[in-house]
Amino acid sequence: MRSCLIFIFFFLYIFHLEAQKDACWPVFRGDQALTGKSGSELTGKPGLLWSFKTSGEIRSSPVCCDNRIVVGSADGSVYCLDMNGTLLWSFATGNVIEAPALLVEGRVYAGNLDGTLYALDLVTGKEIWNYKTEGQISGSPNWWKTKSRTSILVGSYDFSLHCVDAATGKSLWKYESENYINGAPACLNGSAIFGGCDGFLHIISISDGNLKNKIAVGTYVAGSTALAENHAYIGDYDGKISSVDIATGKILWQWEDENTRLPFMASPALLKDMVITANRDKNVYCFDKESGELLWRFNTGARVDASPVIAGNKIIIVNMRGDIILLDALGGKALWTYELGSPITGNVAVYQGRFFLGAGDGYIYCFGNPQKK
Repeated sequence: MRSCLIFIFFFLYIFHLEAQKDACWPVFRGDQALTGKSGSELTGKPGLLWSFKTSGEIRSSPVCCDNRIVVGSADGSVYCLDMNGTLLWSFATGNVIEAPALLVEGRVYAGNLDGTLYALDLVTGKEIWNYKTEGQISGSPNWWKTKSRTSILVGSYDFSLHCVDAATGKSLWKYESENYINGAPACLNGSAIFGGCDGFLHIISISDGNLKNKIAVGTYVAGSTALAENHAYIGDYDGKISSVDIATGKILWQWEDENTRLPFMASPALLKDMVITANRDKNVYCFDKESGELLWRFNTGARVDASPVIAGNKIIIVNMRGDIILLDALGGKALWTYELGSPITGNVAVYQGRFFLGAGDGYIYCFGNPQKK
């Protein structure tokens, strides 16, 4: 009996590792709560495996699933590549794409700057439907699934968060804030949570679009919120990072560098008891999740707009000088650096032991262990 239990445990452990290894990166922060944490590990020393050229700069973040990499370009097209960097299809939307795409249930959801959200078939790239907002879409869509319906949620510069039926593209509801919505809504426990340019953290019921709570955070929020254990972690344009209790609406802690007060454009990432984010003052910051105590900071040498991504105990950070840096999450020490030489505004996607990014030179890049087949 003991041997049987050991075998079952070993099998489940191996299955868990394999599931993590092949976990999709369907939304630009990895999961619906926008935690920025991958289930895939990075092993060995990364090297450039391939690159693919689009016709415009890339400001968005790639997403990955089913052995496909999807990214939008400023040339107005959505590109889908295989794991070897071969183009499978492209779809022209007719306007600049800054927002990351979303991959759900075999479909691609991508918005552009004329405010149109497209649903495309992931395999063929064929358009299934499109939905028009009244302002540009700069933030990623997110999704929420119930037994009967999958809903797609996306913010727009028309001041509204839109909820659209994934199957039909029909509007389910629209929630109006008081200013532009630049980031993506995070989804947890039936709520969509986002910070807007109106200086509030909005908590919306996904089932009906009704406001649950609106919490003043003081100023513009350009990035997205990371959620864990009924807490929201959010950076703002005045250089503060805050921890907010979603249930009570109380701000549990705030931190700012009084000497710089430069914007947090990046969205936070969460790892165990740490909150990791980056600022336009060139630094990556790590805080204690409970107390807000600054644990360490790392100067990347250039402005950081892209959000950090966590793979195992490593942090992948990119900056506007084109540096790619792997940091040790526990101490903030640099483990590896690569000079790409072109500005990077979107965060990386981690998938199957590799990471993918787009840059201002219009290329999509793939990095991984060259020794691993």
